[in-house]
Amino acid sequence: MIIGISIAAPVGPIGLLCVRRTLTQGRAAGIVSGLGAATADAIYGCIAGFGLTFISSILISQQKNIRLIGGAFLCYLGIRIFLSKPKSAGQVAMVKGSSLIGDYTSTFFLTLTNPMTILSFSAIFAGLGLVGAGVNYTSASVLVLGVFVGSSSWWLILSGSVSLFRKKFTSTGMQIVNRISGIIITGFGLFALISLIR
Repeated sequence: MIIGISIAAPVGPIGLLCVRRTLTQGRAAGIVSGLGAATADAIYGCIAGFGLTFISSILISQQKNIRLIGGAFLCYLGIRIFLSKPKSAGQVAMVKGSSLIGDYTSTFFLTLTNPMTILSFSAIFAGLGLVGAGVNYTSASVLVLGVFVGSSSWWLILSGSVSLFRKKFTSTGMQIVNRISGIIITGFGLFALISLIR
């Protein structure tokens, strides 16, 4: 669980996206977005925990293409968020049901397109002696479950905490949130794309 929290907690585009969705769409959108990221963390944890080196090798060898896709998607999301207008309470209620699947899949996809996640898990698991021939399927499964629970707990706490301040934001405040979030998320996307050139 501690590994799951330590992977999920650092501030990045996923965390910012969850905060922004919680503020603009409600707690459910933030939680579902976080669960998408937690699912991707669990998949990467599974690859590292079960020692699936052939999969991690493919992911690492293709990291430039993966980063290109992830960076482009972050730029698209950032621009879309920057240009979006705050929704009224009635509009949020209507959008909620239809957009939750999109919220989940977008953060799941973005987390999967970060090759550094698999390297982080591999390094942490190896450092703690949690991978290798001595680890059986039961302990590896418990480990992956712990990662998912830890990561999910972080997103639940984050979304729950942010939602407490949601009603204090006016339409103008939400517009500012959209502008700042859009710029920062686009910045993360541009950084990923520029790193490919370097």
